[in-house]
Amino acid sequence: MAWITAISVWLIPLIIAIVLVAGTLKRVPTYEIFVEGAKEGVKMSFSIIPYLVGMMVAISVFRESGAMEFFVSLFRPALEMAGVPAEIVPLALIRPLSGTGALGMTSDLIATHGPDSFIGRLASTMQGSTDTTFYVLTVYFGAVGIKKMGDALKVGLIADVIGITAAIIIVSLVFL
Repeated sequence: MAWITAISVWLIPLIIAIVLVAGTLKRVPTYEIFVEGAKEGVKMSFSIIPYLVGMMVAISVFRESGAMEFFVSLFRPALEMAGVPAEIVPLALIRPLSGTGALGMTSDLIATHGPDSFIGRLASTMQGSTDTTFYVLTVYFGAVGIKKMGDALKVGLIADVIGITAAIIIVSLVFL
């Protein structure tokens, strides 16, 4: 296992060195291209900020308005019959909206129920098997000016539902 650690420590610097050496051998102005890319990155960062702020406000309103608790109470009877803990519903609802919000919820669930509990394992698996669909669409699609994102939204949400369902099934089969 020590060789895996050594590889992980040296892999990124090695890739950077290979790119720099290859660029130098081909007489490409590597430093100038790096600086130009950094300038574009800064411009992109500033163009993303309004979308990011809008998404953060929407998530805060969703949580603080009581809509989250409403959805949990709506799904609680069906979830109890299926053997799925209702505590996981807020994570399933917030994950497509915000990675940071979902990570905070996952951390809270793990702190409350423990990392080796069914809920802790389910939250961790769900965190890894879903994506931040709305965040990706609003921030990245908005930053590059894509206006028609209906199909991407449908596919992203279907993938999230499949990821959540698969997480519940797999964690139930493996850990119950």
